Amino acid sequence: MEVASANIELVPDGECNEIVTDRDGVLTELDVQNGVLEGRKEFVAPAVGMEFESYDDAYNYYNCYAKEVGFRVRVKNSWFKRNSREKYGAVLCCSSQGFKRIKDVNRLRKETRTGCPAMLRMRLVDSKRWRVLEVTLEHNHLLGAKIYKSIKKVGSGMKRKSQSSSDAEKRTIKLYRALVIDSGGDGTSNSNPTDIRNFPDHPNQLNLKKGDTQAIYNYLCRMQLTNPNFFYLMDLNDDGRLRNVFWMDARCRAACGYFGDVIYFDNTYLSNKYEIPLVAFVGINHHGQTVLLGCALLAGETTESYTWLFRAWLTCVSGHFPQTIITDRCKALQSAIAEVFPRCHHRFGLSHIIKKVPEKLGGLRNYDAIRKALIKAVYETLKVIEFEAAWGFMIQRFGVGDHEWLRSLYEDRFRWAPVYLKETFFAGMSAARPGETLSPFFDRYVHKQTPLKEFLDKYELALQKKHKEEALADIESRSSSPILKTRCSFEFQLSKVYSREIFKKFQFEVEEMYSCFSTTQLHIDGPIIIFLVKERVVVEGNRREIRDYEVLYNRTAGEVRCICSCFNFYGYLCRHALCVLNFNGVEEIPSKYILSRWKKDFKRIYIPDHSSSNADDTDRMQWFNQLYRSALQIVEEGVISPDHYKVALQAFEESLNRVHDVEDKHE
Repeated sequence: MEVASANIELVPDGECNEIVTDRDGVLTELDVQNGVLEGRKEFVAPAVGMEFESYDDAYNYYNCYAKEVGFRVRVKNSWFKRNSREKYGAVLCCSSQGFKRIKDVNRLRKETRTGCPAMLRMRLVDSKRWRVLEVTLEHNHLLGAKIYKSIKKVGSGMKRKSQSSSDAEKRTIKLYRALVIDSGGDGTSNSNPTDIRNFPDHPNQLNLKKGDTQAIYNYLCRMQLTNPNFFYLMDLNDDGRLRNVFWMDARCRAACGYFGDVIYFDNTYLSNKYEIPLVAFVGINHHGQTVLLGCALLAGETTESYTWLFRAWLTCVSGHFPQTIITDRCKALQSAIAEVFPRCHHRFGLSHIIKKVPEKLGGLRNYDAIRKALIKAVYETLKVIEFEAAWGFMIQRFGVGDHEWLRSLYEDRFRWAPVYLKETFFAGMSAARPGETLSPFFDRYVHKQTPLKEFLDKYELALQKKHKEEALADIESRSSSPILKTRCSFEFQLSKVYSREIFKKFQFEVEEMYSCFSTTQLHIDGPIIIFLVKERVVVEGNRREIRDYEVLYNRTAGEVRCICSCFNFYGYLCRHALCVLNFNGVEEIPSKYILSRWKKDFKRIYIPDHSSSNADDTDRMQWFNQLYRSALQIVEEGVISPDHYKVALQAFEESLNRVHDVEDKHE
C-alpha cells in the first residue's frame, strides 16, 4: 500500500469515513464498510494542521464531519486574489452561526441561528494545499441526529443535484499524505472481533486484542491535540488491516536532532514474542542516559515491516541518517538497514549475543569451558590476529566446528567482535566490556503479558520520568562542581565542560593512569610514534596480570589513538592515551577529543538544523522548523524550576510583542 497518499471515497448521502490526522498533515481514515454503524467510533474532529489537495476537498470533508455530528455547514467568509480571483482563504461555520439581521426578523421563517461559535478557518499555503489554521468544535445548541448534506456552490455556480445513495457516483477526496486503515476487528461490520487473534504469528497484520485498536486510536488522537509537533504514520496490508504503526512526539523529534548520531534499535519485545509487538529507537544523551527517538508496533520481524519503519523514521527526522545503528542479529533487519541506511555503520549488539550463549551452547558437553574460551576471545583480544587465534583454538579444542550458531556468529564477526569495530563510533553503547548490557528502554514498564492499553498509559509516565531525570541531571551538572581526585590537568580541564556523569567516567580513566607503570617508544615513522603502555589489570580470581597497549601518537596532527579504542567505544580518551599525552608534556586534551555531545550545556550551544546547509530564505517550512527547534530549547529549560518558568514565559511574551511590532510597521 502506498504510504505517502491514498484516496478517501465519499458517497453522497451515504456514510462518511473516519479520519485521524497528526500535526504534520498525516491523515488516517478508519473505513466503515457497507454503511453499517455497529461498534462505530465517534468521527474524529477537524484539527489544526490537516491539509487538503483542494478547497473542494476541504469543504467536502468538513461537510461530511458535520453530517456525522449533526449540523449543517455554510461558508462564512472567502478571500480571493485581486488579479486572478483565485480563492486563497475561507472560513466554514455552523449554519447556526451569527444572528439574523434586524430587517429579516419579521419574516415567517423560524429563527435557527444561535450565535454558534463552531467554525473552521483554512488557507492556501505555499505547497498549494489547503491547510486548517484554526478550529472551534463547540456548539451552543442541540445537534441533530440526522442532517442532510449541505448544498454547495461549485466553480461554475451550478448547484449539485441531489442523488440517492443507490445511484450516486462516488466522489474521491485526495488528502495530503493520507493512509487508509480499517479498525481490524474493533468496529468494522465485516469482521469478527476475534478474527485478528486467530493468526497470532501472521506477519501481515498487527496481533491485536479486542479494544487495542480503540486504544491506539484514542492515544494518537489525544497526542495530536496535546503534543505539538507530534508525528505518526500507519501502514496497512492489502486487505486494509493495520500492519504497522510508528509515532514520535515532540521531545523525541528534538532528541533526534541532538543525539541521533548513534541509535540502538530495540526489538526485544517483538523478537521475544511479548504481548505487545513494540520496537523502539533509543539514543544516549549528554548525561549518558537513554533517550527515546521513536516507537512503533510491528506485525512481525519481516524485511518489509522494518523497511517501512525505517523509512517512516527517516521521513520524520528530515532524512538525517544516523552514523551508527546497533541491532540484534536478524537477517530481516540487516536487509532493511542496507536498503534504507546504506551509509550507516550497522553493528550487532554484543550484549545480545553474549546473553544468548547459554541458550545456544548450554546443551554442549563442555559448555563451561567453551563459554570461558568464547568470552576470552571476545573481550581479552586487542588485535585481529589474536581474536582469530583464540577463536580457532576454541573450535579445534572442543570440536564445535560444525555448530551452526557458532559458525554463523563467526561469519558475522565483522559486525559484533570489538577487534573489528575500532573505527566505529558507539557513544557508549558498544557494550565492549564484560558485564555491560543494552537494556530495553521500557524495561521497568513492559513485561511479557503487559497488554497494549496498559502500555499506552504507562508510556507517557515512563517518558515523564526520563525527562525529569534529565532535567535533574542538568541542574546538578550546572549548579555544582565535581570533586577532583588527582592533580592531573586533564581532570581539571574536563571538569569544567563535561556533564557530571560523563565526567565521572572520564575521571575514572584519569585515576587508572596510576595503574599504568611504563610508557616507552616502540617505533618512529616521521611524526608518528608508536608507544607501548604497560598496565596492571585485575583478572579472574582477583589475580593481577600485566597487559601491553600500543598507542599511536602524532604531535603534528594532535592525534592519539589507543589499540583499546576507548574513544570510539565510549567517547572519551582512555588511561593509556592519557599516559602518552602526559609523557609527551601535553597539558591539555586536544579539542578533537572533547566531544560537544557530552558537554553540560550541549543543548544551549548546539541548535540542530539538518537543512541549514541548503537553507532557503523564502521557504516558510524551514522557517517554521528552525523557529520550533529554537523555541523548544526555551521550553525544556523553562520547566526546570518555577524561576526558569517565569523567565521563559516572560521571554516568549517579549518576543511575541516584538514580532507584533514588525507587523505593525508593515501596515
